[in-house]
Amino acid sequence: MSEVSEEIHVSLDTAKELGLLPEEFEKIISILGRTPNFTELSIYSVMWSEHCSYKNSIRWLKTLPREGKHLLAKAGEENAGLVDIGDGLACAFKIESHNHPSAIEPYQGAATGVGGINRDIFTMGARPVAQLNSLRFGNLNNERNKWLLRGVVKGIGDYGNAFGIPTVGGEIYFDDCYTVNPLVNAMSAGIVEAGKTASAISYGKGNPVFIVGSATGRDGIHGATFASGDLHADSHEDLPAVQVGDPFTEKLLLEASLEVIATGAVVGMQDMGAAGIICSTSEMSAKGKHGMVVHLDQVPTRQKGMLPWEILLSESQERMLVVAKKGRETEVQKIFEKWDLNCVLIGEVTETDRLHFYMHGELTADISAESLVLGGGAPVYEREYNEPKYLEKNKKFNQENIAIPGDRKDVAYFLLKNPSIASKKWITTQYDSMVGTVNMTTNEPSDAAVINIKDTDKSLVLTVDCNSRYVYASPEIGAAIAVAEAARNVVCAGGEPLAITNCLNFGNPYNPEVYWQFVNAIKGMGDACKKFDTPVTGGNVSFYNQSSDEGPVFPTPTIGMLGLLKSKKHFMTLYFKEAGDLIYLIGTSQNDISCSEYLYSYHNIKNSPPPYFNLEEEYAVQRAVTKAIQRRLIASAHDVSDGGLFICLAEAGMHRQFGFDINSDEEIRKDAFLFGEAQGRIVVTVKPEQEDTFIDSMLESEAEFVKLGEVTEGEMIVDGESFGDILEAKETYFNAIGNLMQD
Repeated sequence: MSEVSEEIHVSLDTAKELGLLPEEFEKIISILGRTPNFTELSIYSVMWSEHCSYKNSIRWLKTLPREGKHLLAKAGEENAGLVDIGDGLACAFKIESHNHPSAIEPYQGAATGVGGINRDIFTMGARPVAQLNSLRFGNLNNERNKWLLRGVVKGIGDYGNAFGIPTVGGEIYFDDCYTVNPLVNAMSAGIVEAGKTASAISYGKGNPVFIVGSATGRDGIHGATFASGDLHADSHEDLPAVQVGDPFTEKLLLEASLEVIATGAVVGMQDMGAAGIICSTSEMSAKGKHGMVVHLDQVPTRQKGMLPWEILLSESQERMLVVAKKGRETEVQKIFEKWDLNCVLIGEVTETDRLHFYMHGELTADISAESLVLGGGAPVYEREYNEPKYLEKNKKFNQENIAIPGDRKDVAYFLLKNPSIASKKWITTQYDSMVGTVNMTTNEPSDAAVINIKDTDKSLVLTVDCNSRYVYASPEIGAAIAVAEAARNVVCAGGEPLAITNCLNFGNPYNPEVYWQFVNAIKGMGDACKKFDTPVTGGNVSFYNQSSDEGPVFPTPTIGMLGLLKSKKHFMTLYFKEAGDLIYLIGTSQNDISCSEYLYSYHNIKNSPPPYFNLEEEYAVQRAVTKAIQRRLIASAHDVSDGGLFICLAEAGMHRQFGFDINSDEEIRKDAFLFGEAQGRIVVTVKPEQEDTFIDSMLESEAEFVKLGEVTEGEMIVDGESFGDILEAKETYFNAIGNLMQD
């Protein structure tokens, strides 16, 4: 074996410039037994970045529940989670962030986030059937925030629509803390026959290694490093780190990948996402305990004169690494040729544990694959953490000091047009929600997206949820609420919660208060997942979501939940069906306005504890609603969340222009009853002729329930006071964001 080329002389200063710590530079020298050259140092810098190695988070991620009766792959084993859904089928699903790229170039940042998450799904052999997203932006009175929103939404819509996968659900919040650093989290789910998946692995001496899909360019170089640092005033200079996507090439790559996997000629396949070729080669090799010889000069490139480290680190989109079975090279190449895609032999599998990268016959890097990856040689840290000082302000909050507004209708309409609560129609109509004809909630709104599994009586139920204001108020309780709300939404749609994927968006992990938020959010998430029997299948940690000007964003552990609707006859919608139907609240209202949008926005009180939450009560409510749906005792189900009971009732009335006539609880202050956000509550409607049977069913449960009133022809009435016609509320609710974006 020839000696590795020295290339550029490297030093500790070089390592620091690439984002490595001094002790990490020393560890690299120890691993190699020599000083690395620039290519090797660049390799370690991306593979040991937070984005790839999870070096500051894996210690706590391992405490989450990661096993369950439905799981076919444990967290971290494959490109995405894999869950058994019966009938010989499995669902692959995952959520990931593309925050920093979207903050710099929102269109391509969001578009390539969509492309990347879909590749994670079809690399496993699953055909994507649904996309969701979770987005956070600053105040829409700010022109830059409007620019970010327009770019991100167009990026998601253009890529997803062209790729041909429906965008079926999501969530969007607005808060000043996201002004500099928006959050763009993309989720995808696909279906595959159980036992016919592909694995991200490499083994078998002499097996050929192909790069397939698009050519490699200089876009996205050091993208993983870019995502592992704070945003700052000069971040726009990092624009080359943002990848450029091509959804039409991705569509071809989808079809070619599924076809080649079906032949049985593939040993392993992995998407080239963060860190590009070096990530795919190292992770697949480490998993299979075999090495590779790779000839970088054989990689198709878009620009002339690309250096070895540029080729290795490029994050150009729509590319895969494929390890095929020896002797079946022609079979693999013909499939990609049929789809007019590159399929170039760049190397082969070896029996060693090392990666050898050559350029024009010269050895440019010689590295142990195991030394690069999570669970191998990548460093693992447990950072210092302590309770944030701002929590002292939360504890001092006393709602008795908050005056109850005399005009409750004014509050109601203030909330109806609040961008975090109001209809997201201006955004969602830019997405194709119907392509593929599997979305059952396009015209039948439900608390979660329901996706038809053709040729079966089953449907997938999908949702993404997190109220980051709650998590900021108490990371442990707020993260538990995020899981509980996701489960609540799945249940309200008629489904059974099965598993979650998560996208953990936090500030700088070297900040002890930020790390405290992270640690406690993990604890709360784990407790709730155990209660609902929804193990964590994987996901993404996104640290460094902060700027030098604004500080860290609210801790935002977004939960993507997969549920299963076992029979389509149990599909449940959220809207009122007929005037005269009875309105019941399952769960109990609380004398609590803490952390509500009403308190936060209307009263401008930013520090308060999280809303009332009891995990056992939440579980009992969800069990009771599941039973009522399966016994076909209710006509609608809608959870009480952002904006409280009034918003829940108004949303339930808008689809068919029905109102409501309810009475409040005299023992609870009026604003808390209508606008408080105490958790564990679901509004259901019952046909009058089924009321007795419904009550009997509820009495069998452990959940509290109360009759609120009945559905009206259109007027909204509380305690005899009119809040106007539902059409007035609907116009306010549906036009709020569009009006802001036109200003």
